[in-house]
Amino acid sequence: MIPVVEAKGTKIPSIGLGTMTLKDDVCIEAVSAALKMGYRHVDTATFYANEAEVGEGIRTSGIPRDEIFLTTKVRHGDLAPDDFEAAVDASLKRLGVPYVDLLLIHWPNPAIPPAAYIPNLCKAKRTGQAKNIGVANFTIALLDEAERLADEPLINNQIEVHPFLDQNTILADCERRGISVTAYCPLGRGRIPGHAALDRIATAYNKTEAQIALRWLVQQGLSAIPRTATPEKMKLNIDIFDFKLSEAEMTEIGTLAEPNGRLINPPQAPKWDI
Repeated sequence: MIPVVEAKGTKIPSIGLGTMTLKDDVCIEAVSAALKMGYRHVDTATFYANEAEVGEGIRTSGIPRDEIFLTTKVRHGDLAPDDFEAAVDASLKRLGVPYVDLLLIHWPNPAIPPAAYIPNLCKAKRTGQAKNIGVANFTIALLDEAERLADEPLINNQIEVHPFLDQNTILADCERRGISVTAYCPLGRGRIPGHAALDRIATAYNKTEAQIALRWLVQQGLSAIPRTATPEKMKLNIDIFDFKLSEAEMTEIGTLAEPNGRLINPPQAPKWDI
């Protein structure tokens, strides 16, 4: 059983399966395999163009829908009031489900203010299309505005978090608000394996560097969604709950951040908190 992160009464499995770039049968088989081996958290998005395959993977797994925490996201181009509801309807249709457990705003849009879409996000919760709602890639200023506009609780901010990026400012702000954080790119898109400090710590625990990085995240109270289609790596990614990093090790990993550590910074990205 994978431990959970709690936020405003909602329990989110601390390790989930990220699905960005997983397509066609590869995606179906990956989602099904992950659920069969014990995963209960699956993350997708309209932008990933694989919601139908994620839904099929869920059905193929044989795991009851109510045991799975399913997240999808509304892309930044669908945030206008006339587009939002249709986008959510289309996501649910592609997934083949009546609701998702978490609906997120994928990215803020500098051309569309939060006042145009936060009410519709809240409406999706009230109508039962989403059990919970939240945002992704939101800064402190954007969270201030979103919470001011929301009449339903925002429970999650999905952001890039890994040892090479200092996110302490936004992490502390989310903790203050009681908003959980889901870490995407938790393994730094392949930069974790072979890192000297992580390798040394991994050797001490007979784990891999990736397992150390994931343990570092969940030990901070975050959830993480590493992406893989390989069953062997899926198993390793959830085999991180039989050890605990020391305070000194947690601190050391926290010093690995680099000035240019951010990997994801598209044109619609906000001005990041420093």
